[in-house]
Amino acid sequence: MNTISPFTAAGSEVVAFQRNELSVILSLYGRMVAAGEWRDYGISTLREVAVFSVFRRTAENPLYRIEKRPKLRQRQGMYAVIGMEGQVLKRGQDLKAVLRVLERKLIRAVE
Repeated sequence: MNTISPFTAAGSEVVAFQRNELSVILSLYGRMVAAGEWRDYGISTLREVAVFSVFRRTAENPLYRIEKRPKLRQRQGMYAVIGMEGQVLKRGQDLKAVLRVLERKLIRAVE
């Protein structure tokens, strides 16, 4: 069994996406790639946030960032979709509900 340690070299915990969260995100990612909207992604696991970045082209800045911040669980919600200029497009407790803001773009892309 291959597991990734939730600790950095300094011994402090890092935030990471769980398997079920990645499944939801990668499902949307696959549909957007098929529609020709997205081409690449990157995942960052940091001390307070896990980030799934989506790119149209590899060398560009990310189009969207899907963030998980567990410290905001009791406030605005730990999931957020952030646009290219840093604007929060949607925030909440339910990842699927938060990602709906990007699924609307998929509907427009297919039409």
